[in-house]
Amino acid sequence: PPGSLKAELCTRGRLLLRDYCAERGIAYDECGKLVVAVRDDELGRLDDLEKRALANGVPGMRRVDPAGIREIEPHAAGLAALHSPQTAITDFPAVAAAFADDIRAAGGEVHYGFGVTAIRREAAGRIRIVAGERDAAGGKAAAGERDVTADRLIICAGLHSDRVAGLAGDTAEPRIIPFRGEYMRVRPEKAALVRGMIYPVPDPRYPFLGVHFTRRVTGVVEVGPNAVLATAREGYSRTGVSVRDLAEIAAWPGTWRMAGRHWRTGVREVRGSLSKSRYMAEAMRYVPEIGAADVDRAGSGVRAQALDRDGALVDDFRIHRLGPITAVRNAPSPAATSSLAIAEHVLDSVC
Repeated sequence: PPGSLKAELCTRGRLLLRDYCAERGIAYDECGKLVVAVRDDELGRLDDLEKRALANGVPGMRRVDPAGIREIEPHAAGLAALHSPQTAITDFPAVAAAFADDIRAAGGEVHYGFGVTAIRREAAGRIRIVAGERDAAGGKAAAGERDVTADRLIICAGLHSDRVAGLAGDTAEPRIIPFRGEYMRVRPEKAALVRGMIYPVPDPRYPFLGVHFTRRVTGVVEVGPNAVLATAREGYSRTGVSVRDLAEIAAWPGTWRMAGRHWRTGVREVRGSLSKSRYMAEAMRYVPEIGAADVDRAGSGVRAQALDRDGALVDDFRIHRLGPITAVRNAPSPAATSSLAIAEHVLDSVC
């Protein structure tokens, strides 16, 4: 929505990231995006999205009819669409590596492989972060602990953001509920059928984007992700199960309120997860020539979905301030696009 933190930071973040990639020589391709309505009942939502896009100053955005869709994406289908020509793709692992290089160049340090076990306020306003080191496989904590002291602390712990913020004295709400997003990869012989990105019209009831086609800077085209409740915070596979994580999911009142409202959608997502044909039936509404026989199962990601006590799926960025401690409690997509603007926003509050 116009005026939301997400709208503000995404608008600025896109420009900052574009310039950063140019400075660092990181791949950045303005391949454009189509948001496509394929049913009559989606046209009203497309109208609302167009109003938001105009209010937020999306550059070059225009509405197109079926002929316009085919001009931009010759193999796509739909009743109407919004075209954002400056929507871009980049190499985010390379961006993250460049961020780490920047930290080191400024005299900072980057440490991997240990989890925070305590955050303590000490005399003179100092903050002590206690971290138990993990073994080489990332498993149980190895012998010994490591302390770090700081004047200011920014918590941006993703799938564990609520737990780590809780160590600093923050509220339990919102709780992180993990959703696994599974991808399909279009086989090379059909990858050329998608030039850029093809998205469905978002459903305002959900913060998830829905299954869509995305071209990567490598030329690979992916389909997805879906959104299936994961059985572990780091449940990147169906077999990944954590008793602790499941117990926390079940104990949070918002989980059952969410399930009561959205269980039909959950059942549909699980069916698509188990069946490649069902999964691709949804995607084929947008590109009919790419079906189940044209894709292979690819990787999975886990979305750190913030959930309020009342069962509301949190869609906007949530940043809590606890004196010298700042906790990023929710940073959903497009947080990667917005990352440099989020950094500015956070630093404005701590410096």
